[in-house]
Amino acid sequence: MKKDLHPSNYRTVVFKDIAVDKSWLGKSTANSKETIKWEDGGEYPLIKLEISNESHPFYTGKMKFVDTAGRIDKFKKKYTKKTTAAPTTEQE
Repeated sequence: MKKDLHPSNYRTVVFKDIAVDKSWLGKSTANSKETIKWEDGGEYPLIKLEISNESHPFYTGKMKFVDTAGRIDKFKKKYTKKTTAAPTTEQE
């Protein structure tokens, strides 16, 4: 294996799935400006997730519409045909 390939600054963080309001401890190198007090009394950096195994339809068996970045609107805007025709001027 190559030396110094993986980061060495892993630390304990709290991951929080904001869709279902569930949190758990894990290790990560991701930066975070927020912190949270955990059940053990310690304060840890908070990493917010939009979707995890707690809220993903594949794991929960429940369909849920997730469009946090407006991707569907961007797609429709880009690929739908324009239905309004340009105004025509009639000369008399």
